[in-house]
Amino acid sequence: MKEIVRKYISKAHLFGFDAHKFKRSIKGLSFYKKDLKELIKQKGDDTLFPFGEKKQILDEREESSGNMTGHYFHQDLYVARRLFKANPRKHLDIGSRTDGFVAHVASYREIEVMDIRPQTIDIVNISFRQADLMILPEDLVGKYDSISSLHVIEHFGLGRYGDPIDYNGHLKAFKNVITLLEDGGTFYFATPIGRQRIEFNAHRIFSVEYLLSIFKQDYEVKRFSFVNDEGNFFEDAKLDEKSINESYNFNYGCGIFELRKK
Repeated sequence: MKEIVRKYISKAHLFGFDAHKFKRSIKGLSFYKKDLKELIKQKGDDTLFPFGEKKQILDEREESSGNMTGHYFHQDLYVARRLFKANPRKHLDIGSRTDGFVAHVASYREIEVMDIRPQTIDIVNISFRQADLMILPEDLVGKYDSISSLHVIEHFGLGRYGDPIDYNGHLKAFKNVITLLEDGGTFYFATPIGRQRIEFNAHRIFSVEYLLSIFKQDYEVKRFSFVNDEGNFFEDAKLDEKSINESYNFNYGCGIFELRKK
């Protein structure tokens, strides 16, 4: 029975219904009514702050001050720190979160951004180009000494963001990144790791062994860090044989690779 309930909750979430938020909101409604009554009592006849439209924020009372865990929080902060230390001549980001990693980097340097989705807002230190990286932008060949793509390439060719369906989309993206990067340049790459599979149309999950087999011809692995299934970050992890073969026994971890082009 519980499995059936979880299944329907999961399906409802696809269409915007959040069962957990609904539960918190029901609980928060009683606090809202009590707090409003108390505020009206304290206000009395004072006219300095008249009441405007009431905004019923019912589900935030029991939330933490912010989410400081998980793939995106750790990868964005960590790679932004690494980039600050490296201070490359010209850096390109491919599809990473603009409200996370790109914003971190833009706070201290210029960054070029490429994404298949459009962007119409101009922000200081960010230059944008709309492009599908499964198709090589030939005018950018060998232009960059530093490239990042964080939690992006696993989506290529699955149609989630309007990209054409392509079973080998991730391989085309890897090949094109190599072509855009100059010899000796650095590629900061983060992606889900664990038991290898496609969860259509969300993403691929890669085994560590498979990723290393792709990298070995063109890259030297300089650093490897990861976020485990519980959302905790481990910097400069060992890539020993057992961990590689088992992908650290992750179901849905995040591998963060710092790669140097040979």
